[in-house]
Formats: sequence, C-alpha cells, structure tokens
Amino acid sequence: MSAKLNKLEEMLRPVVEGLGYDFWGLEFRSRGPQSMLRLFIDDAENGIGVEDCEKVSRQVSGVLDVEDPIQSEYTLEVSSPGMDRPLFRLEQYEAFVGHRVQVRLRMAFEGRRKFQGLLKGVEGGDVVVVVDDHEYLLPFDSIERANIVPVFE
Repeated sequence: MSAKLNKLEEMLRPVVEGLGYDFWGLEFRSRGPQSMLRLFIDDAENGIGVEDCEKVSRQVSGVLDVEDPIQSEYTLEVSSPGMDRPLFRLEQYEAFVGHRVQVRLRMAFEGRRKFQGLLKGVEGGDVVVVVDDHEYLLPFDSIERANIVPVFE
C-alpha cells in the first residue's frame, strides 16, 4: 500500500469505525484531471444501504475538507464491498479461504499477471491460490487488485 493510501486510511478509519461501521478498505484512482477516492464500508450484521453510505460520506467529506490530504480535484464515493468484494489486507484473504478469487499482479509472476482460482490460504507474506490444479504462492506485496468471484447457484 502506498504512503498516500496509508495516510488516508489512518485518517478515515477512526471516522468510519466511530460511526459503527467496519472499515473494509479504500482505493484512490488518479485519471488525468478526474480522480476518485472510493471508500468501502461494511456491517456484517445489518448490511450496508444508501443511507449508511450517505452518513459516512458526510462525515468523511468534513474530515477531508479540513485535513486536505489530496491536492487535486477528486470525487468521493462510499460503497459496500459488494458480492465481488475487493481484498485489501491479509486478514481479509484469511477470512475468505475456500472462495474463488481473481487476482491481478503489478508485474508478471511465472509468466502471468492474472490468476483466477480457489483461495487456499495465506503463508507468511504470500497468498496461496490454486488454478487448474496448480498451486501459486503470490507475494502479497505484488498484488495490484484482488476480488472475490461471486458464485450463483
């Protein structure tokens, strides 16, 4: 995680948790003149609705206006992680062992950047994913993005 994301998380996590929600993670995407700060919140017992996102957005916006950690223009989006929830921390990978995941690496590992398979576990600083009966130990620090793959039966 970059220093900027760490700073944003340190600033926003207490706000989200103070409102009674779980801080799931955040993304910052800079695309030319329009950047996006996306904050994911969760509530395992009650789920997340639009009202919850609005409540967190108002509080987070106030903190961001005062602290001004992002110098360029950006849009703030507060969202539930959803069924295809992104994974940000090793504890989240551990919680979803046995689920299908889609992982994209920053740089190629064993000749590829994209992996989709069964999340087998976490070993040290590696995420273990089984793809077509082959087990890959993907270095956590090399993961650009990872999501749960929803299964509809």
